[in-house]
Amino acid sequence: MRLELTTRTDLALRGIRLLHSHGQRIKRADLAEHLDTSPDFLARIMGPLVHRGWVISETGPSGGYQLDPSVRSVTVYDLIDCVEGVPSDDQCVLRGGPCDPTDQCALHDPWSRARKALVAELQASFVID
Repeated sequence: MRLELTTRTDLALRGIRLLHSHGQRIKRADLAEHLDTSPDFLARIMGPLVHRGWVISETGPSGGYQLDPSVRSVTVYDLIDCVEGVPSDDQCVLRGGPCDPTDQCALHDPWSRARKALVAELQASFVID
């Protein structure tokens, strides 16, 4: 698991929070302006959130984005998974592939413990709740 997140995740996090607090549809151009990004890039950010069913996208002059009213909570972990995907647990941070069970890297045990703690924290932290 990387210890840094991309602009995509930052925009998705801020976008879903804004939609939650606004409570109604926001036009794509207005949402893009508020998030300081282009409407086209915003569409690529919102696509996974729409696909996951968290956000409703309407086209046309009165269209825009709106948080699906049935969404009650989203964790930080779920948002990262939705936007970026979460790498496999068995990926070695030093070797780039799975750690060999008979010849584990020097960071295997501490990294595994740290990753578990990070995942638990992200799963317990909510973007919206």
